[in-house]
Amino acid sequence: GWNIARQIALRAGCPVTVPGATVNRFCSSGLQTIVLAAQRIMAGEADVIVAGGVESISCVQNELNQHMHRETWLAAHKPEIYWSMLETAETVARRYNISRARQDEYGVQSQQRAAAAAAAGRFTAEIVPMTVTMGVADKETSYISTKEVTIAADEGIRADTTYEGVAKIKPALPGGTVAAGNASQFSDGAAACVVMSDTAAAARGLKPLGFFRAFAVAGCEPDEMGIGPVFAVRKLLARTGMSIDRIGLWEMNEA
Repeated sequence: GWNIARQIALRAGCPVTVPGATVNRFCSSGLQTIVLAAQRIMAGEADVIVAGGVESISCVQNELNQHMHRETWLAAHKPEIYWSMLETAETVARRYNISRARQDEYGVQSQQRAAAAAAAGRFTAEIVPMTVTMGVADKETSYISTKEVTIAADEGIRADTTYEGVAKIKPALPGGTVAAGNASQFSDGAAACVVMSDTAAAARGLKPLGFFRAFAVAGCEPDEMGIGPVFAVRKLLARTGMSIDRIGLWEMNEA
């Protein structure tokens, strides 16, 4: 990962001043790397850092290391810590009266917005084509073969998604509300972001895509971790003196 980041920085004409590091905060790992990069730059320890994250369901779905995965006392006294996202999502739905219909409507809206953005070329400059080996399963025999493909677009976007179609999907748990149409996909992917001081950007005549302003972390009960943004956003707004109506675009994730 560091070698790739180093090449990105060098090709951009940027001096490489800090060694690489790996961070694991699960869903928040990628964003946490950006935060750490910004904080190091603010502290004067670097001018340019490439921050990134990777998600690979292929590497963990059936290969998760279970050695000492659970702590005995916590498993007995606070088992919710080890709940899956599915379990916590169902708890949030029950506790806060979020119906299956509302979830499906939101999921469809998300797909339609993503499809419209892709069709308008909004993601073209952000996605780097990559040639990979793809596994192909035969529907009749289940035999898995491979072929080489070049990925140049987000495969998770379903442009033909409709509420009627999503509403017919069976929930993951009997009697539950979370289903494939309103839940996160299983996928592999990665992203990188060049974080740079304002003086370094100005010296290169670069126009920033955005500015890092502040960061906040807040905790909540593990059985409803999906509402974590409620507490984190409040904390961040108070810290920055901002209000919700002053922010034009929100991108939300349970992390």
